Amino acid sequence: MITLEQIRGRIAEAIKSSGMTQSEIAQKLGIRHQQISCYLRGKKMPALDTLANLCKLLDEDANYILCIE
Repeated sequence: MITLEQIRGRIAEAIKSSGMTQSEIAQKLGIRHQQISCYLRGKKMPALDTLANLCKLLDEDANYILCIE
């Protein structure tokens, strides 16, 4: 079974390996940088549209982020 903790871990891994700051990512996504921090700490999960745009921005497969593959 896939857990939110696994998804959070993959989001955090992708963000950290992107080389972009949280502020840069947030600006490109049109959200506050605090949101990125919440994703990294597991306080919140991105909305579906934000997750899709985050995957595109970070050049990550959504199936990987969602632990489907």
